[in-house]
This record gives sequence, C-alpha cells and structure tokens, in this order.
Amino acid sequence: MSSIKKVVLAGATGNLGGTILEHLVNAGFEVTVLTRKGSSHTFPSNVTVKAVDYDSLDSLVDALRGQDAVVSNLGHPALTKQFLLIEAAVKTGVKRFIPSEFGSDTLNPKTAALPGYKEKVDVQNALKKAAAESGLTYTFILNGPFLDWGVNVGFLVDVKNRTIELADGGDRKTSTTTLASVGKAVVGVLRHPEETKNRGVYVQDTAISLKELLAHLKKIVGPDGWKENVTSVAEGLKQTEEELKKGQPNIGVILITNLRAAMWGEGYGGHFQKLDNDLLGIKQLSDAEVADVIAKSVPK
Repeated sequence: MSSIKKVVLAGATGNLGGTILEHLVNAGFEVTVLTRKGSSHTFPSNVTVKAVDYDSLDSLVDALRGQDAVVSNLGHPALTKQFLLIEAAVKTGVKRFIPSEFGSDTLNPKTAALPGYKEKVDVQNALKKAAAESGLTYTFILNGPFLDWGVNVGFLVDVKNRTIELADGGDRKTSTTTLASVGKAVVGVLRHPEETKNRGVYVQDTAISLKELLAHLKKIVGPDGWKENVTSVAEGLKQTEEELKKGQPNIGVILITNLRAAMWGEGYGGHFQKLDNDLLGIKQLSDAEVADVIAKSVPK
C-alpha cells in the first residue's frame, strides 16, 4: 500500500480528539478536520477545516475527495453517522478508515455481544463489508480505558470523594492507555498501513487492577477516608437487562454497566494478551512512570 499523507479527522475536539489532532499534525500529516456546519471551534492555522453535513453523502464525498485516510473520533451519540462516512470513503478512494473505537476489546465475542457496544460492532461489520467490496481498508485501535483521563474525571475512581468501586473485588487487571499514547497509536497505524491492514491493533501503557490503582492513590493523596465498595459485574449486567425491558431505557445505565464488564469482567478481554506496542512505537510505562501519570491526573 502506498504511503498515507492526507488525513481527515472527524471529531477533533475534546480530550481525545484534540490529542489525536496534535499528534497527526506533529507527525507531518496534512490534516483536514471535519466540523458540523455552524460550529464555532477554532483550529491551528496549518489545519484545513471543512464544515460538513454528516447526514449528506454529497457533503461527505466533497470533504473526502483526494484524502488518503479517515480517522473517526465521533462520540457515542454519533457513532452511526460513520455509515455514510464509510460510504463516502469508498466513493472517493480513501485507503484507510480508523473508526471510533479507542476502548474495550470489541473483537472479543463476549464484549461484542454487550448491547452498549452494538453501534461499534455494526460499524466494524460495515467496514469489513466495504473492504471486501472495494479498495478501502480499516484498522480498529483497541486501548482500554484512558488512565489519565479516567483518574482525572472520576471514571475509574472518584478521588475527590475518596470512593472506588471494586468490580468483582478489584483484583483483575485491565489494559489502560494514556490519551497521548492513543495519539501515538493513530500515527503508528498510518505509518504502517500494510502491517495494520484490516485488523485490530492492541496497545497499552500498563495493565492495572483497581486495587493497584487504589494503592497508588493512597500513597499520593493519603490512605485515610477511602470508601471501598465491592460491586458485582454480573449484577451490573442484570441492571442492563432490566433497563432494556423499559419503554425508554436509560442508555447511561447500559453504557456504564457494559463498560465495567468489558474492563473488569471475567472473559471479556479487558487485559490484552497480545500487543502491537512495538510496531506502533509505544513503550510501556514502568511502575514509577505509572505512579507519575496517576499523580499528575489527580483532580485539583
């Protein structure tokens, strides 16, 4: 496959989007950012900005014409907007499509079967079909939860209130990655198109358990006053089942219980066993470096 130079980024704002954009620009790619019409976001002067209608194939075809790759970081409410984006990529001869994955191992059958991941799996299947019928190729980037963001915003642990939910006791490890390393992974995939063609790539900065995370935090912020609540992944999934029976299920409940299962549940592939770190230029962190990331991520 010829080299990739021109890259479209859909979803260039927020914590991860901004990080991916920074790494793409610094790596020397010619980056075009897609924004929704009427968006007031500003971007660096060396980035091309195109306002699009994600519901218009013509609008997306116009934006993707002449591009080599598409990187999608569209959020969960907009995941299905990727179907037209894939169609536009096929029509314009885009070489590589990286969909909005950047999380749990959705290639694991147990995780893929969770209702909270249905849209991601549907997008995967659309890409596999497109790859079989055209010159478009794809890569799924799987990196587990974001360690730095997860500590900072209270997703992995509520540092401000000194509370942690120890899923199934908190002893299982899960693969975690910093936002910066996800940016490196995107660049690594685009620099190695043949080696990453039509497959998932797995990266981690470290594998850590909730108890290990808590031990780090007790050293950083102090050991007193912590509430350690042991929870059950299976009970959480029962919540999902009950929620789905409702006329208007709460998608937030479904997502959080499914995320916890994918990260910490037995057999869901949360702890990656085969890594693509070396290929993508990502060095795993030492214990001291992990402690430093956690310390710097503690909310002020």
